[in-house]
Amino acid sequence: MTKAKLDVDADLVRQLAALLEETDLSEIELGDGDQRVRVVRNLVAGNAHATPAPAATPLASEAAPPGGDAVPAGAVASPMVGTVYSAPEPGAPAFVTVGARVEEGDTLFVIEAMKVMNPIRAPHGGTVTHIMVENGTPVEFGETLLVLA
Repeated sequence: MTKAKLDVDADLVRQLAALLEETDLSEIELGDGDQRVRVVRNLVAGNAHATPAPAATPLASEAAPPGGDAVPAGAVASPMVGTVYSAPEPGAPAFVTVGARVEEGDTLFVIEAMKVMNPIRAPHGGTVTHIMVENGTPVEFGETLLVLA
């Protein structure tokens, strides 16, 4: 069995590494056809620049009013930096509205990051009590997108 040779674009890897540092993301992956490039930052415990991986973003355990400094109970945080969209395309109904019941895995939003549309799914079922972001606005890593009760 012959292994296909992978042409690595060193400049692309450097650019992606710089983007990780600039945005405080922990990893980034790009694909084109059969080839994929994944760059992961080595985060050492205790490092002042270390940030948790998006999947490890905890939900708050204490309730707090929206707009306060504390993260509300049931908060769903953004796993990345990007532009949030509340509907699959312009003019379409929003994925969710306040009062809507969602099940684990339902799409809540889409976040565009580096021209890739990333669905943001419900981590658990519940009722949407607050939507904290507006369609088409930029969001930061860890920013509360909505609150599920």
